[in-house]
Amino acid sequence: MKDILTLGIESSCDETSIAVVKNGREILSNVINSQIKIHEKFGGVVPEIASRNHIEAISNVMEQALKEANISYDDIDNIACTYGPGLVGALLVGVSYAKGLSYALNKPLTGTNHIEGHIAANYITHKELKPPFICLIISGGHTHLVHIKDYDKFEILGKTRDDAIGEAFDKVARVIGLGYPGGPKVDKLAKEGIPNIELPKTHMEGLDFSFSGVKTSIINLYHKNPDINKADLCASFEKYVTEILINNTMKASKELKLNTIALAGGVSANSYIRENFMELKEKGYKIYYPEPILCTDNAAMIASAGYYRFISGVTSNLELNAVPNLKIGNNNQ
Repeated sequence: MKDILTLGIESSCDETSIAVVKNGREILSNVINSQIKIHEKFGGVVPEIASRNHIEAISNVMEQALKEANISYDDIDNIACTYGPGLVGALLVGVSYAKGLSYALNKPLTGTNHIEGHIAANYITHKELKPPFICLIISGGHTHLVHIKDYDKFEILGKTRDDAIGEAFDKVARVIGLGYPGGPKVDKLAKEGIPNIELPKTHMEGLDFSFSGVKTSIINLYHKNPDINKADLCASFEKYVTEILINNTMKASKELKLNTIALAGGVSANSYIRENFMELKEKGYKIYYPEPILCTDNAAMIASAGYYRFISGVTSNLELNAVPNLKIGNNNQ
């Protein structure tokens, strides 16, 4: 069987990334141009600035990705690009670039869902992982509990009713003065603290999540007592959200009778969350998560997800457009 080389393009937020992946599992290159330093002074991503920087960076990133993979344009079998969800201006840069390449090179184009890309990151790190399994996607924009029935078949079991978990991390960090991006900074400071602060529990029906209550509680605690131990506050916050994540995932596991669980998304790089999920191995669960570089936004995960869409017969025409609120499992292009 001929190897399939997929060129992945990711520009949904503040990373301009292009990668080449062989057969959906082997990275030949994965170049990531991050804008974190640019947006740090604003305390978050500024969409217009993100779009402008994608335009400036994408051609150089492309050149570097091909060079590192040691291939030419002719070697590419499929072009996969993120077309949603994300910031519409940022998405349009990658989609437009991918469509131009597809037309100029006469290569197939596969519009790819960013969330499905996060799931696929696990296939790169864990060559043995195959559906079915449960995936907990936790990032700055998403908190989804998903039943992965097959490489291209997904069922959402639960999702956040308000803030995404990464958004809650960022807001907590901002309020207590840690800055942006909040997730890694909260994780680092929490290691110095003790989870000894009681936080109000939010009880949701089913497998949905809610993080606005705990976020507001921490903000109120800090405003009433600015001298509160920040490390203890971060540790208590991490413990609280991790318990929610594990409880819902365990419920889903029992309902579906599946003991294979994967984590995905930027927040899955959090050390406390990982350690607590890994403890489930002692109860017979198989736990997977991508290596840290594949937890953040990157094009290798898009190439992997795009590969599985491509071999299942899904391709896009040149009318493909950005869909900022794209839902997982949506194959309409």
